Amino acid sequence: MVGPLHIVVVGGSIGGLTAACLLRDSGHDVHIYERSAVELQQRGAGIGFLPATYRYLKDRAGLDLASVCVQTDFIRYLNRQGDVTYELSHSYLFSSWNTVYSNMLRQLEPEKYVLGHELVGFENTDRGAQARFTNGVTVDADLLIGADGIGSVMRTQLQPRATGQYAGYVAWRGMAPESVMPAEFVERLGDSITYFVYQDSHILVYPIPSGDGDVSAGNRMINFVWYRNYAEGDELNDVLTDRSGNQRDISVPPGHVAVKHVEELRSTAQRVLPEILSSVIQHTPEPFIQVIYDIEVEKMVFGRICLLGDAAFAVRPHAAAGTAKASDDGWALDTAIRESKNLDEALRSWEARQLTVGSRLLARTRRIGSRSQFENNWDPTDPELIFGLHKPGD
Repeated sequence: MVGPLHIVVVGGSIGGLTAACLLRDSGHDVHIYERSAVELQQRGAGIGFLPATYRYLKDRAGLDLASVCVQTDFIRYLNRQGDVTYELSHSYLFSSWNTVYSNMLRQLEPEKYVLGHELVGFENTDRGAQARFTNGVTVDADLLIGADGIGSVMRTQLQPRATGQYAGYVAWRGMAPESVMPAEFVERLGDSITYFVYQDSHILVYPIPSGDGDVSAGNRMINFVWYRNYAEGDELNDVLTDRSGNQRDISVPPGHVAVKHVEELRSTAQRVLPEILSSVIQHTPEPFIQVIYDIEVEKMVFGRICLLGDAAFAVRPHAAAGTAKASDDGWALDTAIRESKNLDEALRSWEARQLTVGSRLLARTRRIGSRSQFENNWDPTDPELIFGLHKPGD
């Protein structure tokens, strides 16, 4: 086992937190440096709660998973009239980004989660690595972990060719309070993830915990993800221009999407979606947009610097495994360091494994996205559509 290390993690989202907690548990001195001046709340919406994501909370923190997630027992497909055309008995767990983040944050000592530090530069040194921040702070480390997300500053410097490749579509997302939904929705679809697939598009809807963590039926949130194609260029740029006229690139957060586009979303929902699913859109106060990009690095290790999570691979959401992939990177890194004779050996073995995991997951989610958005040959019985990280159902 490698002796106690001083480890710096840049980026305090779920992947960075998981890695930090695991490495701390193994006896290392770990600090997270997060650029935001406040804790990361109100980000994202529903997430698939896969084993790699909940493993720390369940196995190390002893958390009762039923208190932080919603279980669905069926996968259902609807036609335009709202009739069920396909049903599969299959259980998923769903949570919300905020719920998982806040519970992971509680596992790390507050003094080890340093807010308000935006990375401006970094490099390998004779003794490890060094990170520099815009506020003038410089920190040295035996290992520097870049967990700074899809817009990673670290990846941009280390792998400048690994830029985001636009997939041709975006995900409109949002949440509606279950309490305001038609009674029919809860009765018919409250125990399922529900799909509607049509020409060059599809939408999925499922329940998640409420903003204050309530998981009881009737008090949850109903999460939707609606994939819609936008041509790169003027059409995409228009939908990414927010209410203040600012051009966004990765996402347009809740409350910032231009009113004309929110209105267009609601009217299109009424026109093309089953009424029971359109009701979710109509009752969502502030829908938001996430652009779907593919990002794939050729390397994850650069001396005593490594990339983790979306900083290395940004995969399409169709396997519900993006958060699980980031968490798995942390588990695998901790295992490699514990089982290796030295840090360099650990990083080599970790990189080989995680490059394979990332590239396979990205290829799988590309195939799924192409079927629904462009090829129009989506088959509900295809086992590849089952959520999972390493393979469907895992």
